Parts: sequence; structure tokens; C-alpha cells
Amino acid sequence: MDKFENFTGIVCPLDRANVDTDAIIPKQFLKSIERTGFGPNLFDEWRYLDQGEPGQDCRHRPRNPEFVLNDPRYQNAQILLARENFGCGSSREHAPWALADFGFRVLLAPSFADIFFNNCFKNGLLPIELAAERIEALFRTASGPEALRIAVDLPRQTLTPAGGEPISFTVDSFRKHCLLAGLDDIGLTLEHLDDIRAYEDRYQTQTPWLFPENDPETP
Repeated sequence: MDKFENFTGIVCPLDRANVDTDAIIPKQFLKSIERTGFGPNLFDEWRYLDQGEPGQDCRHRPRNPEFVLNDPRYQNAQILLARENFGCGSSREHAPWALADFGFRVLLAPSFADIFFNNCFKNGLLPIELAAERIEALFRTASGPEALRIAVDLPRQTLTPAGGEPISFTVDSFRKHCLLAGLDDIGLTLEHLDDIRAYEDRYQTQTPWLFPENDPETP
């Protein structure tokens, strides 16, 4: 997992509440268990005018001009602004995979579904809950004639809109450490590789009857 670096990104305002994981990445794309390749199909049913299928070349598909992600103002957006209960529905981890593969790094909403919220941290995304009135103010600015840019400072836990004052946010200290260090569950485990190997060696020594393949006298 890539380390989370401080950055300034464009905000894409998705003005919808209760966006579920099937809207984020429809079910027909769940056949793959790779973490990459889902970006072109993010919000597929809203983003395109035809039916999307796995393996399809999305570059030539007809796009929905009314969908916010197709607005030229929000091209290359890295911050997604949403309404309450974002990421509800199933527990599929493909949803944060698709968001990250598209290029999003930060998600802003008044609330997130619990499982989706946890999955985001495991995949290098930073979901931030802000008060409803703060989210509403950001929507007004981000929906203006020019795209809103926000500077994200994870070490200081602040968001600073262009021309505005810093907004403080909270994040669990352990999850913050993992994002800054680029550690997913596998990376966290590998930090203790020496201890794991020492335990395995000790366990084999203490219980040799469980490992006959290590006994030179075993035929």
C-alpha cells in the first residue's frame, strides 16, 4: 500500500445520500479479486449510458453528461465529497478498490457505513466525517463555477480549502500511523516477521512430533 502523502486535490461533489457499494462498483465487476483495474467502472451505472460489462473498453462508451464525475471541472479529482451513509450496503472491499484505482485519496461525508469505513483505511483511503453544516458549506463552494481545491494535511489532521481556514478532523491514531507508513494488514504482519520466524522455530523444537519431515531419521 502506498504511503499517504500530504497533497492538494480537486474536490468532486457527489450530491447523493445513502450511496451503496453496488452503485460504487456494480456486482458484475466483482469476479476479479485483484485490487486494480476497477477505476474505469467506478459508479458505472451513473457514469455511462450503456450497460457495462467486465473487460469492456470504457474509453469509447457513451458517458452521461449529467453525472458529476464527467464534468470537466472535476477531472483528476482526488477528494470525493458525499452525503450521509456513504458506502452502505454489502461489505464488498471492491468499493474502496474502485475509488482508489480511480484516483481518490480522501472521502468527505457526514457519515459512512461502518464496514466500508474500515475497508477504506485498509486500502489507503482516508474517510473523514465532518459535521453536516460543514459538508453543506463545502458542497456550495465545490459546486461553483470553478473547482474547489483542498490541501490535506494528515499529520496535522487539517483540511484547508483554497482561500479558507483550516478545518480540523479526527482520525484514529493507529489508522493514521498505518496510512502514513503505507501499511495494510499484510504490511503490519510483515513488520513482525522476525518474531514470527522465531516462534515457528521454537514451536518446531518444542513439538518435533508434529514435524516429522524435519526429522532426519524419519523414512
